[in-house]
Amino acid sequence: MTAAFRLGQILRGHKACYTLTKELQDTPVIIKAVQHFRLEDARDALKRFQGQTPFIRPLLDEIVDPPDPPAIVLRHLDDHLLNASNSRTLTSREIKYVARRILEALKLLHGEGFVHTGNHLRNLLFYVKPDNVLVNYGSGNGDIRFTDVQLAGMGATLPADSSYAKDGVMIGAPIWRSPEAHLQIGWSTATDIWSFGALILALIYGDNFFIFCPDVSFDHEEYLLRILTRQCSFFGPFPLSYQEIAGEETLAILAYIHESLPPEKQKPFRRISAKEVSAEDRDFLLKVMKMDPRDRPTAAELLEDDWFRGN
Repeated sequence: MTAAFRLGQILRGHKACYTLTKELQDTPVIIKAVQHFRLEDARDALKRFQGQTPFIRPLLDEIVDPPDPPAIVLRHLDDHLLNASNSRTLTSREIKYVARRILEALKLLHGEGFVHTGNHLRNLLFYVKPDNVLVNYGSGNGDIRFTDVQLAGMGATLPADSSYAKDGVMIGAPIWRSPEAHLQIGWSTATDIWSFGALILALIYGDNFFIFCPDVSFDHEEYLLRILTRQCSFFGPFPLSYQEIAGEETLAILAYIHESLPPEKQKPFRRISAKEVSAEDRDFLLKVMKMDPRDRPTAAELLEDDWFRGN
């Protein structure tokens, strides 16, 4: 709980009053308070999309007393997807259940011209990733553990035509970040589609395993380059079409990556064994994880994919 609040304190919102009786994460609502412009961004984004989909965590209220620090009241859910996946690897039916709901949320955002770049209120940057997808658990009687799936982290939802997107401002946690965002050549709603695919990959493997995680520490000077190299190893090469969207310096980086990946070091995902990833999942992900963002399907198109008709 933030030091700005104390147990027993009453917070007054527009719609109700909230008494802090125990740690916030144990209560039926979540109160987020911080002196940061991202809180206002999150509030404004949530208001814009409020009531249009059940798959984005809703804004319940705003705290008006005390006025400082600014605070918003959000729906509380049982867990986030990373914890759920780490406790027990999701089944194929659960993965598709989650995937459909994430895509429905992205379909709404993208249809309005917004990108879910996500910015944690602790200043930890992320895209669509497991700990930014919240879930409620059911009774356990069915073959799907979850009753609700909602996309959170709306604090850095930006227009796709914003200067941040056009200038390629680097956003997102590196292992979820799309190739074009790594290369800072501009990004769009397609960057969310890459991050969605990376999330599905993580759910398929489970056990906190991420295929793009490099073999060096976060502070290593080649950390980002090695993530790009792993992306290329699995889903590359970078197509010649990058000459249309990248400058000479970026193309030189891509040439270096290609030179550092002789055939024996490549791990083409299209050749992955059915024992590791089912052919159905492999084919779906190969549609999603395109190195050129212009080649990726939209959220609306993915929702119509035959992959969802399986199981």
